[in-house]
Amino acid sequence: MAMPALSADSPVVTSLTALRKAEDACRRCPLYTDATQAVPGEGSRDAEVMLVGEQPGDKEDLAGKPFVGPAGRLLDQALAEAGIARDKAFVTNAVKHFKFVMRGKRRLHQKPNAGEIDRCRWWYEQERSIVRPAVIVALGLTATRAVFGRPMAIGKSRGAAHKLADGAVAFVTVHPSALLRVQEREDKEQQYRAFVADLRLVAKYLGKQAA
Repeated sequence: MAMPALSADSPVVTSLTALRKAEDACRRCPLYTDATQAVPGEGSRDAEVMLVGEQPGDKEDLAGKPFVGPAGRLLDQALAEAGIARDKAFVTNAVKHFKFVMRGKRRLHQKPNAGEIDRCRWWYEQERSIVRPAVIVALGLTATRAVFGRPMAIGKSRGAAHKLADGAVAFVTVHPSALLRVQEREDKEQQYRAFVADLRLVAKYLGKQAA
């Protein structure tokens, strides 16, 4: 039997399995109408670090899993270089449905608007309440708005640990898809190294917490 659509006053879910079902039934914004499915977060319920991206892409929408396309592969590479095991992290997106525009037979990514981000933030908060990560990494502007509840400039926010109201710490960096769009080889390498450096700060913080 199909699960009813959730409203703003729906009860808080308490497991990742229930959360996945609830997200797929979400009607909080119109994005569900064109997407194949909601793409829930993925990873350990006991993860110390939560990585938050923007939204599923074409590959993720079809697979029902986050970060399985080119940006996901680049993220995996950067996490490995930084010393963060992806299988011990929780990976999710600020917006759970793929927003796109058709160009011929291709589905091209469209950036979520503020209303869509804010409506979907409820799901991000449910994920945090279940996983309770010590550290959150906001990948890009959309994720930063979801994590902090307001727009923040990445250039001014990256490189520092930001305390959140519940005691967790957030770091801000770019989304790996932004690196894929850089054309100049030297510039791409420089920006990638800066991205890895941001993730190494996260790893260093986690190491201090574990000591």
